[in-house]
Amino acid sequence: MGITKAEEFSVKDNRIAKYAKALSHPARVAILNLLIKKQACICGDIVEELPLSQSTVSQHLKELKEAGLIKGDIEGAKVCYCIDEKEWNNAKQYLNELFIKYTPPAVKCC
Repeated sequence: MGITKAEEFSVKDNRIAKYAKALSHPARVAILNLLIKKQACICGDIVEELPLSQSTVSQHLKELKEAGLIKGDIEGAKVCYCIDEKEWNNAKQYLNELFIKYTPPAVKCC
C-alpha cells in the first residue's frame, strides 16, 4: 500500500477520519449501541448479543478502542468495555462541525 500522507492534513481532519473509520462497519455500530444501552459491557456479553465469533468481536473492539471511542478495564480474566466519554464528546463535536458546514447550494449542481 502507498503512503497515506496523513501528516499533510490537519489534526482535526485526521481525527474525523479516525472516527469515521471506526464507525465504518455495522458490527462496530452495533457494539457502540450495546455499550450505550447497557452503560458498560463485558466482552462475553457482546458476543452473545451479536452473530459474530469471539475473535471477530475482539477485533472490532480493538478498532473502536484504537479510535478512542471506547475504553476497557481488566477485571480478572475479563475486560469490561464502556464509552470513553471525553473522546466520544470530541467525536460528536468534530462530526457535528463537519455536517453543519454544509448548506445546500442555491443552484442545484447534480
